[in-house]
Amino acid sequence: MSDWMVTQGSSAGRRPRALSPLREHLRDTFWFAPTAAMVCVFVVWVGAEALDTAIVDALQEDRDYETLGELLRFAEDAKAVVSAVGSAMMTFIGVVFSISLVAVQMASGQFTPRVVRLFVRSRITKATFAVFLATFVLTLLVMTSFDSVEDPSAVTSVPLVQAVLTLCMVGLSLLLFVLYVNSTLRLMRISHVIARIASESFRVTASMPVPAVGQEAPGLGAVTVWVPHEGQAGVLRDVHVARLVRVARKHGVVLRLIPRIGDFVVPGMPVLAVHGGPVPPRRVLRYAISVGVERTYHQDLGFGLRQLSDIALRALSPAINDPTTAVQALDRVVQFLAALSRRPLDAALHRDRAGAVRLVQPVPDWTELVDLGFAEVRGCAVGSPQISRRMLAGLDDLLLLAPPERREPLLRHRELLRQAVGKAAPTPSDRDFALRPDRQGIG
Repeated sequence: MSDWMVTQGSSAGRRPRALSPLREHLRDTFWFAPTAAMVCVFVVWVGAEALDTAIVDALQEDRDYETLGELLRFAEDAKAVVSAVGSAMMTFIGVVFSISLVAVQMASGQFTPRVVRLFVRSRITKATFAVFLATFVLTLLVMTSFDSVEDPSAVTSVPLVQAVLTLCMVGLSLLLFVLYVNSTLRLMRISHVIARIASESFRVTASMPVPAVGQEAPGLGAVTVWVPHEGQAGVLRDVHVARLVRVARKHGVVLRLIPRIGDFVVPGMPVLAVHGGPVPPRRVLRYAISVGVERTYHQDLGFGLRQLSDIALRALSPAINDPTTAVQALDRVVQFLAALSRRPLDAALHRDRAGAVRLVQPVPDWTELVDLGFAEVRGCAVGSPQISRRMLAGLDDLLLLAPPERREPLLRHRELLRQAVGKAAPTPSDRDFALRPDRQGIG
């Protein structure tokens, strides 16, 4: 626990990065990486073509037509290779795309539809598609550089560098294909999916500011004005923390976010409260709030627990009946709650350079997080001793870690679980077995 407090303390003074929301939004899209790769490969091809032209011009100035003739013969062989690569690359892209669709469909049906985001955010998947498309575009561009003239003294371009570049891109494509298959197979395994969800959740926790020891939240004062939501209805994905802090500091006010990240907002609903000063321009505030169709990991403290709970509930459904998967999800729920057991919750206070609070962002409190992690799974634990035993062990571990003021929701879930199992168990021996704490469920 001390190591965790040190890690969190080191991130407390981290200033919010201005491009953080943009970076997260681009990670949630699939078009940016392939588009950027195709633009980059076009620029590289222009440079390679200029280099090839310079080589031909230099050889013609030196009247080294013998070397030019050898390059022309090399170009004829390279043309066949580049043409074969170009025709095969589209087939290769189709195979990879089919693998992705099958993997996404299986994962969303077996785990939860919200794990599709893991595939969309996968760097290796985006890199594979980007390199494949870039290689295909490069082959088309290189084919335009081949000169039909066979006279070395009249030839204008021999795509020597371009052919070597194409071969390098083919090698990179093959390497990425191997890594992509390995990554896709890992994402189809529930243990790796759960681990990815947990790592994303801890990344959100690490980005939240932690007040220094003895640093209390100041009084906000009276509300000057309520700022309504003027965009489309949807889920509050994130807010541009750096921009809101900068605007609040400039106008000498404190901004308070009213809905939590992950709440559904509609036009006209108040989203910001201004305390203690003039109203900043609403246009600036409007562009600092991002609304989408679904929740994201970025700034959403409860989204990881929501997914872990969904996976456990689906695993405990009669159609799947996989309590071991539910135990794996509970392992990560306990891990996440243990990391938050002594962390200040309820609100995240974002400060400016001078240390003054400029933005107050609500976050789920301890009771809400405990309920999110255990309430629904507890309702399905009756009749599955593997789940009840693991949940009791997890609650006992959290009771050892949590301070006294945070033990009430843990004790409540523990007692409710005991009552439910006691009513459902057919015999006292079955009840005793189901209520015996075990971190592995049943050994």
